[in-house]
Amino acid sequence: MDAQAMKVAAVLGSGTMGNGIAQVLAQTGLEVRMYDIADAQLEKGMAAIRANLDKGVEKGKVAAADRDAALARLSTTTDLAAATRGVDVVVEAVPEKLELKQELFQRLGESLGAEVLLATNTSSLSISRIAAVTRHPGRVVGMHFFNPVHLMKLVEVVEAEHGAEPCVLAAMELSRRMGKDPIRVKDAPGFASSRLGIAIGLEAMRMVEEGVASPADIDKAMVLGYGFPMGPLQLTDLVGLDVRLSIADYLYKEIGDRFLAPRILRDKVARGELGKKSGKGFYEWR
Repeated sequence: MDAQAMKVAAVLGSGTMGNGIAQVLAQTGLEVRMYDIADAQLEKGMAAIRANLDKGVEKGKVAAADRDAALARLSTTTDLAAATRGVDVVVEAVPEKLELKQELFQRLGESLGAEVLLATNTSSLSISRIAAVTRHPGRVVGMHFFNPVHLMKLVEVVEAEHGAEPCVLAAMELSRRMGKDPIRVKDAPGFASSRLGIAIGLEAMRMVEEGVASPADIDKAMVLGYGFPMGPLQLTDLVGLDVRLSIADYLYKEIGDRFLAPRILRDKVARGELGKKSGKGFYEWR
């Protein structure tokens, strides 16, 4: 499996992560088919890609010709079979629900040959459980990208329990081809980044709950004191409080009490305060 020879990719999901992955793959030079279940979602995803590329042109970081070429390599479809026909790699970026991902990977395993690399962008779910439902489970890997995908350099390449070494190496090389700096981790709850990031984020929430300091001051402590590019509460707002709660609940189930979500997080999610996407989380975004 040669990552340098890959020419066609399918990205399943057109949300924040999906459209970001699709954009970077297209900028890398691959033909990219972005799939979702509704045209409205695909249109929203394409609008985000165009906005990112236009901003890159405005800032002088992307040549106008390169923007136009990347957009020309992108297409959208609500037909999964059409999206995946003749592809070299599939990157799945649907919501963080194990059953949903397993259903999708079972369909992919039945329709695609063993030579196609299957990657999931999950931030915490078991790669081994996702791979287990497919034919040729060794070709399934985790490729955990970070938001915003077009700016963040890290990719966690996660090796499933029975992952094939050539497939893991191909995912590492594809990440480098996309301009990323990958790390390799074993399949464990939360991998490396989510486990550490959630632990810090949950403690920051408890500090707000206990009145230790304001969200802005807690974030400032981590940015100025520890060199974080962004504070854990601002990051939570950008990722989505509902997403963070889902990951915390999964890690609590798999690891134990240290990942028990604080009441403030559950209450905010129940009120629809999901972060930037809803206009309010730990900060006001309107």
